[in-house]
Amino acid sequence: MATLSAYSSPAAWPNENPNPAVLLQQSATGEEQQLDNPQSYDSLSSIMPQENHSPSNPSPLTNYSSPISSPPESSSPLPSVALLHLSFNQDSGCFAVGTDHGFRIYNCDPFREIFRRDFDRRGGGIGAVEMLFRCNILALVGGGADPQYPPNKVMIWDDHQSRCIGELSFRSEVRSVKLRRDRIIVVLEQKIFVYNFSDLKLLHQIETIANPKGLCAVSHGAGSLVLVCPGLQKGQVRVEHYASKRTKFIMAHDSRIACFAITQDGQLLATSSTKGTLVRIFSTSDGSLLQEVRRGADRAEIYSLAFSSTAQWLAVSSDKGTVHVFSLKLNPEAKMNDISRTTTDSNHAAGSPGSSLSFFKGVLPKYFSSEWSVAQFRLLEGSQYVVAFGHQKNTVVILGFDGSFYRCQFDPVNGGEMTQLEHHNFLKPDGSS
Repeated sequence: MATLSAYSSPAAWPNENPNPAVLLQQSATGEEQQLDNPQSYDSLSSIMPQENHSPSNPSPLTNYSSPISSPPESSSPLPSVALLHLSFNQDSGCFAVGTDHGFRIYNCDPFREIFRRDFDRRGGGIGAVEMLFRCNILALVGGGADPQYPPNKVMIWDDHQSRCIGELSFRSEVRSVKLRRDRIIVVLEQKIFVYNFSDLKLLHQIETIANPKGLCAVSHGAGSLVLVCPGLQKGQVRVEHYASKRTKFIMAHDSRIACFAITQDGQLLATSSTKGTLVRIFSTSDGSLLQEVRRGADRAEIYSLAFSSTAQWLAVSSDKGTVHVFSLKLNPEAKMNDISRTTTDSNHAAGSPGSSLSFFKGVLPKYFSSEWSVAQFRLLEGSQYVVAFGHQKNTVVILGFDGSFYRCQFDPVNGGEMTQLEHHNFLKPDGSS
């Protein structure tokens, strides 16, 4: 059950007396019921992000030309900051940080802090921050030992007004939130809710296997929504194609799903399991396996997967301290033909007398014929990092929960070790290395 609330509206809103909360509950048949009269939430839709920004609509963060107002200065020093959340926005041009005292937004290239909100100096923890490209609307979830908001609520924050303008409340803790220009997706431990952004109407509910990480990925292209989430079985992912109203289940791994990512248009899906040795790339339309790449031979915890904007490259970060970049093959038919041809050649070689070398190639473990990464960048092992591709060609941006920011460049032809272009610590006041 979720409670939808619109807060008191400013004078600029059409309705000076906003609508009360609407309670949604599940009936015995599973259909949505409204306990109060249906509400339109016109006040919220008037400030929701639109494709084209206008003076009456939220403007991009880059339009801020003057310093944003901050809480009053205090003579007492700020307490040490602990990171609770770290994520890129939809185009990886910015990243959001949730701390035990508030949240911050940074630009990637050039690196700089755009703004921050520090709440109560003795609390104010933010466990999740979801940006909507560079719009002033964000989704916040309380977290940490002293959360700013209850962890079972999603707060819709308008940074032009420096306050929350609405909320979604649930019976259990919110694991993650995803935003599109037209949708809000809220992920709980075993359920996902999909809402219309303009009026907060509940559109869809999805049941999943236990999902403590809040795994969920959504497309951000101009087309219709493609949503990926864990299925109801171990190793299974579920793909929702909302335009064609199709649901596709893919048995991606034998072990539990640890991480996944999709392309901007939602056509390709990359998955990894808790084993962390292989990453598989699937077509979301028919669930076919297009490619399999190997991170390593030993177990690892995969922290993030990221496609490049052209889907030519895939980046992977793990607890082993190395960020890998893999080359992707985008022609499914060619890939399947290659696999078929390799199998045929191996079988033929195995049956040919005197072809001992070819025979051993045919029966050697799959490990020796794996596709390995083209480029690598080595970091501290055991630290948690998330990765995305930069806006400049052949660059990656790496964020660490220790406050580290790296921008690196890889050689698409020769591969090998990446070149570090810059390094900062965004937890330090001046962002120095």
